[in-house]
Amino acid sequence: MRSLNSDPVKIALLSALLLGTLLPNFDVAVAAAGPPRISLAGTWRFALDGGDAGLRERWFEQTLPQRVMLPGSLPAQEIGNDITLDTKWTGDVGADRWLKDPRYEKYRQPGNIKIPFFLQPGKHYVGPAWYQREFHLPKAWTGRRVVLTLERAHWETRVWLDGREVGSCDSLCTPHVYDLGVGLAPGPHTLTLRVNNQMLVDIGSWSHSVSDHTQGNWNGIIGRIELSATSPVYILDAQVYPNPEMKRARVRVRLGNSTGQSGRGTLTAGNTTQQVRWDATGGEIELLVALGETARVWDEFNPVLQTLEIRLEGPGVEDHRTVRFGLREIKAQGRQFLLNNRPVFFRGTLECCIFPRTGYPPTDVASWKRIIRICKAHGLNHIRFHSWCPPEAAFVAADELGFYFQVECGVWTNPGETAAVGEWIYAESERVVRAYGNHPSFVLFTHGNEPHGRNREEFLARWVNHWKQRDGRFLVTSGSAYPQLPENQYHVYYPCRGPHGWLGKDYFKDVQALDVPVIVHEMGQWCVYPNFDEIRKYTGHLKPRNFEIFRDSLREQGMLDQWRAFLHASGRLQALCYKEEIEAALRTPGIGGFQLLDLHDFPGQGTALVGVLDAFWDSKGYISAAEFRRFCNHTVPLARLLKRVWTTDETLKAEVELAHFGPKPLEDVVPQWKLVGADGKVYAQGELPRRTLPLGAGTKLGVVEAPLAGLPAPKACRLVVGLRSTRVENDWNLWVYPAEAPQPAISPEKVLVTEQLDARTLERLERGGSVLLVPRGLSFQHPRLGFTPIFWNRYMFNTQGRQTLGLLCDPQHPALARFPTEGFQDWQWDEVVSGARGMVMDSLPRELRPIIQVIDDWNTNRKLGLLFECRVGAGRLLVCSADLRHDLEKRPAARQLRASLLGYMASPRFAPKATIAAAELVALLQAGFPSRLAALGARVIDVSSEDTANGNVAANAVDGDPNTFWHTRWQPRNDPMPHHLVIDLGSEQSFAGIICLPRQDMANGRIAECEVYAGNDPKAWSGALAKARWQNTDQPQQVKFQQPVTARYLKLVIRSEVNRNPFASLAELDVLSDEKK
Repeated sequence: MRSLNSDPVKIALLSALLLGTLLPNFDVAVAAAGPPRISLAGTWRFALDGGDAGLRERWFEQTLPQRVMLPGSLPAQEIGNDITLDTKWTGDVGADRWLKDPRYEKYRQPGNIKIPFFLQPGKHYVGPAWYQREFHLPKAWTGRRVVLTLERAHWETRVWLDGREVGSCDSLCTPHVYDLGVGLAPGPHTLTLRVNNQMLVDIGSWSHSVSDHTQGNWNGIIGRIELSATSPVYILDAQVYPNPEMKRARVRVRLGNSTGQSGRGTLTAGNTTQQVRWDATGGEIELLVALGETARVWDEFNPVLQTLEIRLEGPGVEDHRTVRFGLREIKAQGRQFLLNNRPVFFRGTLECCIFPRTGYPPTDVASWKRIIRICKAHGLNHIRFHSWCPPEAAFVAADELGFYFQVECGVWTNPGETAAVGEWIYAESERVVRAYGNHPSFVLFTHGNEPHGRNREEFLARWVNHWKQRDGRFLVTSGSAYPQLPENQYHVYYPCRGPHGWLGKDYFKDVQALDVPVIVHEMGQWCVYPNFDEIRKYTGHLKPRNFEIFRDSLREQGMLDQWRAFLHASGRLQALCYKEEIEAALRTPGIGGFQLLDLHDFPGQGTALVGVLDAFWDSKGYISAAEFRRFCNHTVPLARLLKRVWTTDETLKAEVELAHFGPKPLEDVVPQWKLVGADGKVYAQGELPRRTLPLGAGTKLGVVEAPLAGLPAPKACRLVVGLRSTRVENDWNLWVYPAEAPQPAISPEKVLVTEQLDARTLERLERGGSVLLVPRGLSFQHPRLGFTPIFWNRYMFNTQGRQTLGLLCDPQHPALARFPTEGFQDWQWDEVVSGARGMVMDSLPRELRPIIQVIDDWNTNRKLGLLFECRVGAGRLLVCSADLRHDLEKRPAARQLRASLLGYMASPRFAPKATIAAAELVALLQAGFPSRLAALGARVIDVSSEDTANGNVAANAVDGDPNTFWHTRWQPRNDPMPHHLVIDLGSEQSFAGIICLPRQDMANGRIAECEVYAGNDPKAWSGALAKARWQNTDQPQQVKFQQPVTARYLKLVIRSEVNRNPFASLAELDVLSDEKK
């Protein structure tokens, strides 16, 4: 940008135009009642300062040339730079994958830039921007102190009045308030602001206060932009410290003084008046205010607010302030949270500054009330603001509706590493408490998220102690997730989450060593398929280009017509996972709450579709708030139902308990239960002893017992537990199968059941026979399945084993006639999918759709099948990649599915329509790892350790079978690192490197660091040819040499394991061919 002095004639004309037509008459904006105020909302002059020349060229003395609206942000007004491959985003985005992956090639072209990792603005700008306008000071303000308030600026502001610098502020969480002084002359004045959204302090580029992953790193000012006038001696701050037991409040008032002279007067707070003195700079006064015996406490059930009028009077002095607060006390007693001496359990969700229509948080109360009411409708009572703090309106809404907040200072960094970061954290926390500490909804406080760094414990221990001693209206912890310091009043802790506590179990082993209440950190993170109807909701500057990429991919794969079915089926699995995890937390002694990630979607960090609601807090249609509230509420029946699949020779048995955190104990209630079929018929029911149920978790209600011998099986049922004459009720799906599944009378001559696609099988098909193929040893190219869906997303965590989002099927398909199911994966599928692989069917005809389809990751959108049918030659084929042949006496669901499939195959309804060639089928089901070593007959001649007790011997690493693996000895003790394998190739071979396939079933033993040697003498090795460091993944890993080598012997040395365990494992080891040969 050229100097603004370059054309004074044009600037004068533009200035006159702006002043005459764009700027309002400020006199009419003066408030009619209360402290006089002038709104500065409207059109401002502005200029971008990408070259940071404004300070040097003194733009605050010049007239800025362009126009912009405030309150508002630059990207929302399409101001900034175009998005290109070189855009410097705030926050690591994994752009390397986007820039390298061929799938995204067309989205890297000029005019079609689309990024898959977060919502995309049309313009992007990071740097200083200048804003300017005139205002008219009323004559009535003569002699009064004038204050400028910028409710929420992003980020640092500097202010000049008539060319004189007033000051600067770098708060991200609180209003920027500037004292413009006393004695301003009535009439026109020029106000110039410089807003800089660069990372001025390293608070962490992933912090949701600044990151492009959520709100975006916008430049601008939102909320109130106004001038106000006060007495020259004024109330600077008023903090109220309530005491519910004594029905009174301690009030601490700080006075400011712009006169430079001492004085005296009276301060009145409620019914208490006190003589006060102030010196040349001000003063501080503390009062005790009685609230009366009828004053009621504040909580989620009775959000009663107290109003305190504070008035300062004296010669030439008159100022007042109204403070609303709640009469409440939060504390920790042992491992239990108490609010007003009543047990409270925080049922929370994160809010990560996700506002896709505006790109910034709302500053009006109505918008926040909508969000909080949605949370309450889903049984929640708490929000954690992840690495940011909301505006005042959020606290007002929570106070009025009865809701609890955990507030953070806008940090996700290494506290204590630098003085600048430490000073900013202390300063920002002071500003946050001063601005919002009176709000009763502010009950929990931490500096930020997941701190790291060498000095974090020392720094955070001091910070926690600082706030424990300074305030007392909220509980303080060091950080969300960690560290668990002795100074903490509560912990936010992550090990107590995940499937190990599901199915009637709990997380007590994870928390038993902790002596303060625990809130589960970022519980959930279970993914669901994208909702493409959501795309049309993005009417602001943030666009869902990520969703467009995913939709294009699904269309190219020929499955766009299925996206709604994918959404619903994956959503039902996601809801099941949230139910299990929430109930496990409610069952666990010592857990005092959870914070879901998330009730609504997180559109950044690779696109994390983890919510049952979309990014706009709207339902996706697969679970209602009422259903969610059955298992997530202040009062929830819980069943320790240790399994969901039963047989008719068993007795259903479950211990039943209650988590009750309502307003008071439940007196004289009768727990009741019933076993209900999918048709609504009640097969068993009963009552448990009448009693009074206290507040708290873990109240035992009794034991449900129901013999299952009389049930018609197979049968899908629900165990329903509730409290009679109340709305309190919860339920669990379960399945009852015959003790011995009746097998259809099918001879081997009619249906061949086989694991091999061999000559015999192909011959049977060619002759018109029927075959049930249950292939074993599918290669790693077919993703391994598990019960749970993808965690967070695979763009960000692409090494996780979870690759899919559950199952989709038609429950009315005749193949499933004897296997009760809905159209999605529930617990009866657990033993079917565990250990199975989803067959990648992309090479088969598009019209061939699986009977049981595996829903793939939206980043890859492969057509995956667990079960499909087709014609091969004259025969009919049913292919199932789940194990339907082994240990069926222990796997009644798998046994029942097999019976259902065989019954279908014996019926005339088994009539596949699609035809595929035998060669296509062979290519699809090609088993094994294409192993050159196996073909050579290579053998292991030396190994440091092997697990012979379980058959995981070294020879497995060169057998060409990806489903076997070598593992070092781990019982009765672990053999220590390093580990090695020495391979004899049988003769000299030329090769250019090695390829290793990690074990496919889990991470244990996967190699992190290794070295490779080659030679012709297995007793004498030269230096390592290569070293490698690998991620935790089930995908093949390569090491290429600088030059190909010719050798007979190969040595692999393992130095470390991905989780720092002492053991090692490997599914397959092979050599890379020397392409020059």
